[in-house]
Amino acid sequence: MGYTGPAPETRSIRIPMQVKVDYDLVIIRHGQSEANKENIFTGWRDSPLSSQGIQEARTAGQSLAKDGFQFDIAFTSLQSRAIKTLWLVLEEMDAMWLPVVKHWRLNERHYGALQGKNKIEAVEKFGEKQVHDWRRGYAIRPPLVEVNDPDYPKFDRRYRDVPDADLPRAESLKDVSARVLPYWEKEIVPLIKAKKKVLIAAHGNSLRALLKHLEGLSEPEIEVVNLPTGVPKVYKLNERMLSERASFHGDPDEIKARIQSVANQTKRA
Repeated sequence: MGYTGPAPETRSIRIPMQVKVDYDLVIIRHGQSEANKENIFTGWRDSPLSSQGIQEARTAGQSLAKDGFQFDIAFTSLQSRAIKTLWLVLEEMDAMWLPVVKHWRLNERHYGALQGKNKIEAVEKFGEKQVHDWRRGYAIRPPLVEVNDPDYPKFDRRYRDVPDADLPRAESLKDVSARVLPYWEKEIVPLIKAKKKVLIAAHGNSLRALLKHLEGLSEPEIEVVNLPTGVPKVYKLNERMLSERASFHGDPDEIKARIQSVANQTKRA
């Protein structure tokens, strides 16, 4: 169950309880964003957390703290919704001092020319099957943005030092995996091998790319995986740095409802 004590502004600092689970890694998708609430393809655009998303992040931090989780380092993307989620989680854990590494390779999938479009309106324009293939097909890219389009990342100063060849105009989940997994292997795996506890706050698709690798899922299997917003997923890894055990941390009924909410994003009322 999530934390049910006093409101954050009135609570005292908690002393962590004994850890209830053996873990190496915790991942968390950012809390609900305003674009999530409005059912918009967001991709590499920024969108602030909604009031619900802020509470999701705080509840996740409270729950992790209550159950004694402690981390040595955290990673996140260069996008505000993931960064803010991480801030709120660490604040609730009294761990804002923790080293944080931000990198564009943990960004959300670039949705190309779909960015900024309403998902239901996209279904009405292109058809449910086409939009489903763009959203869930492992190797299917949505329509590309032009290099003079404001959604091309070169116009964002965060990516001014990234080589043009690495900047996406649109990405499939396969493309996201191709940028996330080398970063995982080079920057994060050595820390876990050194017995560091790692927290990653990122996005639905960058984390699905990592999840596919860790859990050994096939392409058809990952296509039906929906990550809920603001819910930690806890991993114990084996000697090959693959999942030995994995489970969501939180209220099972609430997690199920959030997963279903993600699955329903392109369904007409």
